[in-house]
Amino acid sequence: MGLSRIGLAVDTQEMDDKITDAPAFFDGPHGPLAYRRRQPRGAPTGPGLVWLPGYGSDMLGGKATAMAHFAADRGRDSLRFDYSGCGESPGDFEAGAVGRWTEDAAAAIAALTRGPQILVGSSMGAWIALLLLRGRRVPIAGLVLIAPAPDFATELTPTQWSEEDWARLQREGRLEIPGDEGFVMIYTRYLFEDGAQHRVLNAPLQAGCPVRILSGLADDVVPPGHVLRLADHLEAEDMIVRFIKGGDHRLSRDSDIATLLTAMAEIAS
Repeated sequence: MGLSRIGLAVDTQEMDDKITDAPAFFDGPHGPLAYRRRQPRGAPTGPGLVWLPGYGSDMLGGKATAMAHFAADRGRDSLRFDYSGCGESPGDFEAGAVGRWTEDAAAAIAALTRGPQILVGSSMGAWIALLLLRGRRVPIAGLVLIAPAPDFATELTPTQWSEEDWARLQREGRLEIPGDEGFVMIYTRYLFEDGAQHRVLNAPLQAGCPVRILSGLADDVVPPGHVLRLADHLEAEDMIVRFIKGGDHRLSRDSDIATLLTAMAEIAS
């Protein structure tokens, strides 16, 4: 996915280099975690922003990079990282699950940021943001949830797969599903067993911070009804839900990223 820079004034090669250069690493709870952190030259002008990737994704996508440029343009810290076994972080992807990756996120935020952060979570990353919120594991200044998929292991995926695929996962412990451009997504039985132990939609959640939720009306992974259920479940004085016509689960079009930047600006202000 290419970077959309709609609404951004960042255009220096020096800043681009700092945002896209090779990752650094720190010792996470399950092994080294790759990360990219951008700090302003002077004192930060407000809370930093943290990117939480979705399942099978990483810190180099268009939305994540747009967030880094957004933060840099406004004098904010930004942090992107890859969960253990994902992207540039070493480890066994199939040993991962939402509980383990939430521990990675909590450790990364504690080690690499200061003060309350705005968590920007995509799909499963939104679930992880909500787990961090529920456990009060990190100080949170705001939430931006993109195509949020909390509890997908119990509420969404089992109803979307065929009986044959679900039976195969239970029998063999793993399932490969072909995706776009030859990409193969791997799911494990452990992912669903672990997910059942980390539900967030089974009790009300007190946000205590501004919340923005973005959902595509053409999203066939997380339908609008699931997003409305989350919005009803999440108690926040300042919450806006935006449904984007024609938007799919990735929400990666230029217009989608422009909407994301608007949501981040509302909270960052």
